[in-house]
Order: sequence, then C-alpha cells, then structure tokens
Amino acid sequence: AGGNSRSVFYPCPVIVTPGKYVRLGIYCSPCAVPSENDMTMRSRLLNNLAAYTLISFVLTFSGCAHDTYQHRADIIKNHVEEFYAHLKANRVGAAVHENHQIEAMADEMAETVKKRVQLQGTSHAQREFALMKTARETAAQNWIALGRYFAIHQQTDQARATYQRVVETYTNPTEQLYREQAARALKDLTIVSPTPSQTSP
Repeated sequence: AGGNSRSVFYPCPVIVTPGKYVRLGIYCSPCAVPSENDMTMRSRLLNNLAAYTLISFVLTFSGCAHDTYQHRADIIKNHVEEFYAHLKANRVGAAVHENHQIEAMADEMAETVKKRVQLQGTSHAQREFALMKTARETAAQNWIALGRYFAIHQQTDQARATYQRVVETYTNPTEQLYREQAARALKDLTIVSPTPSQTSP
C-alpha cells in the first residue's frame, strides 16, 4: 500500500489428488505484480484442481455424475483466484469471504460423505472425500497466506488470530502440516512483536 514497494510471496494451496499428495513449489504475490513466469505457474496450479477431477473421475464416472464433481472443483478454483486477487488489492474482507465459501463447501461435502457411505457405497464417498480434503487444505493454506499478509503489514494482532484459527480449526491428522506452519508463524511473531505478557517483568 502507498509507497511500499516490498514484495511478499505466499504459498498457493496444495492440490490433493485421490490417493496422492502433490506439493507444488509455486508462489503467488498479492503485494506485487507477478512476472509472466509467476503467472504461468499460478495458472498451472489453478488448472490442476480441475484437471485432477477430469482424469481421476472420468475413469469410473460419466454424464451428470462427473459433471457434478468437475463443477464443484471449478468453483473451488474460482474462489482461490478471487481470494488472491482480493488480497493483492488489499481487499481483506472480500478475501476472507472467498475463503469462507471454500470452507462452507468442504462442510457440505463432509455431510455428503457420511450419507454416501451408507447409501451408495465407498467409491462415491472416496471421491467426495478427496474433493472435500482438497477444499479444506486449500482453505488452510489461504488462512496462512492471510496471516503472512497481516504480518508483513505489521498487523500482528490480526496475524495471530488468523494463525490461531488454523491451529484450532484444522485438527485432522492429514492437516498437521498446516497446523505446524501456523504454530511456527505464531512463534515467529513473538520475536518481532511480543505480547504484553511476554514483555512484562
């Protein structure tokens, strides 16, 4: 904002395919105009979300069933794009709204997983679970990116609250990576901006 020309890069979400983790070494910059190479890498990241459903679901699904999964994957991808666009433009409230939408989708999918295990067997539930897992882990990474945004803008109280949200919300065993990232970020904040209780004698 203003005359501040610093660039800070945030990790884009990890994309998870059924039975496989794909950790992408790609970074987005909400505080600076990305280079052509950055834009290309980010485009590949976002397209991967749609691509994995196309490849993995088409083998066992056709027609409306596949279209439903693809449609929701596209919605998540769009929320991710909007999240980083809002963050780059310093529209924090709008970015938070986009991430809430991703979390809401994940919650809906969790309910669907419970029902489909009972009604339609495990194959449907596994694919629903994979998409739900992607949504949750994407949202967790977005919260961490938002925490770093607050930290670089010296809004340490907001940064702490955002990191703490990750620690308290993302408690599944497969989400340990994000809890650890948030916990480390909280410790780093105490170095640059200790709380009053930490500075009092």
